[in-house]
This record gives sequence, C-alpha cells and structure tokens, in this order.
Amino acid sequence: MSIASELKPTARFLMGPGPSDVHPRVLKAMATPVVGHLDPEFIEIMNGTKEMLRDLFDTKNELTLPMSGTGSAGMETCFVNLLEPGDEAVVCVCGVFGERMCDNVERCGGKLIRVEAPWGRPVAAEDVERAMKGRRPKLVAVVHAETSTGVMQPLEEIGKLAHAAGALFMVDTVTSLGGVGVHVDKLKIDAVYSGTQKCISAPPGLSPVSFSAAAVQAMERRKTKVQSWYLDLGMIRKYWSGAKRTYHHTAPVSMIYSLYEALRMIFEEGLEARFARHRRNHELLRDRLEEMGIEFVVAPEHRLPMLNAVRIPDGVDDATVRSRLLDEYNIEIGAGLGEFAGKVWRIGLMGCSSSENHVNILLAALRKILGRK
Repeated sequence: MSIASELKPTARFLMGPGPSDVHPRVLKAMATPVVGHLDPEFIEIMNGTKEMLRDLFDTKNELTLPMSGTGSAGMETCFVNLLEPGDEAVVCVCGVFGERMCDNVERCGGKLIRVEAPWGRPVAAEDVERAMKGRRPKLVAVVHAETSTGVMQPLEEIGKLAHAAGALFMVDTVTSLGGVGVHVDKLKIDAVYSGTQKCISAPPGLSPVSFSAAAVQAMERRKTKVQSWYLDLGMIRKYWSGAKRTYHHTAPVSMIYSLYEALRMIFEEGLEARFARHRRNHELLRDRLEEMGIEFVVAPEHRLPMLNAVRIPDGVDDATVRSRLLDEYNIEIGAGLGEFAGKVWRIGLMGCSSSENHVNILLAALRKILGRK
C-alpha cells in the first residue's frame, strides 16, 4: 500500500457562499493541545463559548450552545426537538434553504404549511397571515438570510404573527449571524440556529443554536422521544450546563477551540464595527459591479451584505468564468442553485473574506476575464 501524499491545499480567496477565509489565529487555536471533553479546563472553554454566543445572538437564553455538526445539524436540532408527528408547521420558502426546512417538517411527521415567494424576493407577512388563518400551528419557520438568492427576510412582522397564533418562531441565521444584527430576544425568536463557517469565520463543523424558555417548555412537554438520539437537546444540555456534566458524545474539542477564538476576534472588533465593515464592502462591490454592467438579483432594500447574488451577463459562460477565477486567480465564487443555476453568481463577503482587498482582487480578475474596463 502506498502512502498518501502530504496535504498541500492551495490558499484560496474564499468568496463563495461558504466557507469563508479562516484567520491564522483561529487555525492556531485548533493546533493547541487537545484535552478531554470533561477536563475542567475544557469546561471553562465551553462556558466562555456559551457566553460569547449569547452575546452574538443578543439573548439571555440559558439553552445556547454549539451543536456538533454543520448548520444543517442546527436546523435538524430545532425541528426534531420541537416537532412531533401531527404537529402543524408553517415554513416560509423563497429559496433552497426554505425547501430544506420543509423537508425537515415532513421527516418529523409534521403537517407542512408552505408560504412561498418568488426567488429573489422575501416572503410577505400578509401571505403568512393568510396561510395561518383558522389554524394553530406549533411553529413558524423562516430563513433570515437566504443563501441561495441573496435575500434578507424581514422578521418582525412574521414573528408577531407566529406568537399571535400561539406558535413558536424559528429562524435560520446560518449566513446572517456575525454579519448583521441577530436580535433573538428583541424579536422574540424561540429557536434559532447558525453555522461557524460563514460570518463567524471558523471552519465548518459546529452549529450554534439557542432556545427560548417557551421552546424549552415545548421540548420538555413532548409525548414522544426525539427522533434523533445524537441531536436530542434534552440530553445534550446536561453536558453543556450544570455543576455535574453528563457525557453524551465526545465533543469536537479542536472545533470548539476554533469557535472560541473566532468569537473572541468578533468581540475584539466590536459588533457594530463588524456589521459596518460587511455593509461597506458590499457597497464597494455593488458600485463597481454596476459600473461593469452587472446587475443584482435582489431589490436594494432586501439585499444581504454578506452574500451578493448577481446576474451572469448575457453571452458569458458561468462555469468558464468560475473555473478561470479559481485556476488563474485562486478566487472561489459560488454558482447559482435551483432555478438560479447557470443564471446567477453568488459572491460571498463573509467574516474574514469581507475586506476591501478581497473586493478589489475579485473585480480586477473579473475585468480581465470579461474584457471589461
């Protein structure tokens, strides 16, 4: 048997829909000594991680922690812990990740109520209100930052409608957390999940979640077992809190190191400064792309600053441009998904990848490839 070759991945400018660039400080944290998952020193790191996540989510929720797994694990965590067979769930769909929520409802045996909007537009609150008329759903779920379309979904009105109907309000913040404000307590979000690989700028592998007191009560009132043993928060919370930690599974120690350091860097920068940086670099990219005749998909008032969906110019081959960016300039941007496949590029400006330097390098490469001045 031959020995596999040494790892030598090329250093890229990660400007797709995720992952984003990871700062050397975060990579260094991952290389520090691994300790046991019940080591007192590691317990202190866990506690610090939870506190920083609460600040990032802008919440006092006790049940706030990073799940072992990517953002999709956070999504499943929220659904499998809160939905039981027969429960009604309203899901707002305006892209791929709303569709994934629908799939989760059905896999939990729930009764799905879809509320749709055309790709590139947010779901209208009045459509949600119409769909819920005469119903008492268990939860209402929405994607805050729809990564497949670049849409920022307004949350306040839909959240009010959910609570007026006696429902829990669930929000996907995988792409938004760390790039724009996510105000869990102010908006009365009951269940929220995110991922480490986007605006937090840690490697993929953890999914921060937070449950309100109402969501915890719903979880505790279940009549059936959570369908996933691995994602059962009833057990996992006993490992992440309390004087005596109860073993559930071996925590990904080095990944939690990475999240801890990435969160430290976020608060060193300051949340408002970080949000302003994402907005500033989005505006620089927007202005220069529009000068090149490249149009955005989403109306200005609903555009994400960290995920820019732009129309591929007529006569330009999608795959050729993306391949040249990668092969000649070490720049990764994202292809369109679903009905946007072959029609849209998704340009990420997330976390450490949101810099003026990243924007200017991409613009120079695109001008060269497209023959634009």
